[in-house]
Amino acid sequence: MQAIVDQLNAIIWSPVLVYLALGAGLFFSYQTRFVQVRMFREMLSLLTSGKSSDQGISTFQALAVSLSGRVGTGNIAGVAAAIGFGGPGAVFWMWIVAFLGASTAYVESALGQIYKEVDEGQYRGGPAYFIEKALGQKWYGWLFALTTILATGFLLPGVQSNSISSAAEVAFGADTMVVTTFGTISVTKIVTAIGIVMVLGFIIFGGVKRIAHFTQFVVPFMALAYIITACAVVALNISELPRVISLIFTDAFTPMAGFGAAIGWGVKRGIYSNEAGQGTGPHAAAAAEVDHPAQQGLVQAFSVYIDTLFVCSATAFMILITGAYNVHDPAGGFLIQNVPATLDPNSPAFTQFAVDSVATGIGKPFVAIALFFFAFTTLLAYYYIAETNVAYIRRTFRFPGMIFLLKIGLMTSVFYGAVRTASLAWGLGDIGVGLMAWLNILAILIIFFVSKPALKALRDYEDQKKRNVAKYQFDPEALGIKNAGFWVERNKR
Repeated sequence: MQAIVDQLNAIIWSPVLVYLALGAGLFFSYQTRFVQVRMFREMLSLLTSGKSSDQGISTFQALAVSLSGRVGTGNIAGVAAAIGFGGPGAVFWMWIVAFLGASTAYVESALGQIYKEVDEGQYRGGPAYFIEKALGQKWYGWLFALTTILATGFLLPGVQSNSISSAAEVAFGADTMVVTTFGTISVTKIVTAIGIVMVLGFIIFGGVKRIAHFTQFVVPFMALAYIITACAVVALNISELPRVISLIFTDAFTPMAGFGAAIGWGVKRGIYSNEAGQGTGPHAAAAAEVDHPAQQGLVQAFSVYIDTLFVCSATAFMILITGAYNVHDPAGGFLIQNVPATLDPNSPAFTQFAVDSVATGIGKPFVAIALFFFAFTTLLAYYYIAETNVAYIRRTFRFPGMIFLLKIGLMTSVFYGAVRTASLAWGLGDIGVGLMAWLNILAILIIFFVSKPALKALRDYEDQKKRNVAKYQFDPEALGIKNAGFWVERNKR
C-alpha cells in the first residue's frame, strides 16, 4: 500500500505541479497588482465587518471556517516534514508560496462568491460551481466535486486524526499494545481515535451553523496560544535567532538536501498548509454574507498570511532554534541528526521535542492538546467542503442518504487514519491535495483568460471604494460577468 501511494505521489507531485502553483501565484500577483500587499489594510478592516443571515454566515465566521481548514496538522507536523525531508531552506519556499498564493486565494475565493447559489436555505459555492457557471463545463465541475469528496471525505481526514493520535502517544506513552485487524496498536491510539470520532459526530450532525460557531471561538484562541508559546521558546533562545534566519535563507538556494528537495517539500507542505490554489477556501468564502464578492476574496487572502507567515513560521522557528530536527538524505541516511532516528518527520514529534526542551514535561502534552484543536477544526472544515460538493452533485443526481453516508464515511476514515502509520496517512493526504490543486489551478487560470471575473470584481470594488460609497453593490451584468444568477436576483429584489 505504501509503495503504491508513493508511486502515485511521484506522478501527481511532479515538478510540473510545484512550478504551476508558484507560477499561478506570480501571475495572479502581477494581474492584481499585488493585491496581497496593496490592500492589506482593507483586509484587516473587513475582518470584523459583515453580519450573518439566515442563509449565510458572517465574514469572520467564514474566515474562521476557512482558517480551521488551513490551520491544521500541516502547521505542526507538515512544517516538521518539510524541514526533515527538504532541509531548513524548505521554510523559505513555504513563505514564498504563501506570499504568492495569497493572490491565488483572492481569485478563487472571489470566484466562489460570484458564482454562489442558495441551496436548501443556505449559501453554497466552490470550484465545482464556478467551473460549471464560468466555463459552461459541467463534466469538469463534476470531476472536481467527485475528487474533492474523495479527498476531503476520505483521504485527508486520516492525516489530521493520525497526527492527533501520534502526538498523544508521544505525550502520554504507548506502553500497552493491543493486537487488532489493523495490526498491533497502542491503547493510547485506540482511545484517542474513539474520542475524536465521538466528538466529531456530535458536531457534524449539527450542521454548518454549529461548525461555524465552534470554529469562530476555537480557531483564534488556539492560534494565539500557540504563537505565544512559540514566541516564548524563541525568546529563551534569542541569541540563536540570527543564525536560524541566516540558515533558512542560505539553505533555500544552496540546500543541503538538494534544490529540488527544498523547493519541492516547501511548496508541497506550503500548499497543504495554507491551501492557496487547492480549491478548499472558496467553499467557506461562498457561505459568507457580504455586499461584494471582492470583500470575501480579500479576507481569504489574509487567511493565508495567518496560516503560513504566523503559525507555520512559529513552528519552524521553534524546531530550528532548539535543533529538534533531523534532515534525511535523499540517497539514504541523514544529512543532519539532532534527535533520535526513530522519530518520524511526518509526525508532530519534532515540534513536541522542541517545546519540551524548554518546558520539560509540559511541552509534549501542550503540543498534543494544541494539535488536537488544530486538527479537529480542520476535520470539521473537511466535512463542510465534502458536504458542499455532495450538494452540488445532488442538484442533478439525487441518491437517498448521500449526506448521511458521507458523515459515516468521514468518521470511518478518521478512525482508520488514527490507527495507521503516519507515512501512509500523509501519503494518502498528499494524493488528495495534489489532485485538487491540479484541477483547481488549471480551472482558475482558464476562467481568467476567458472572462476575468475575479479581476473585474476587484476593480469594481476599488472603484466604489474611491467613490466612498455608503454601501457596496455588485452588478455582474454591468461588468460583463455571465451566469452570476444569485447576484442578479439579489439586485432585482
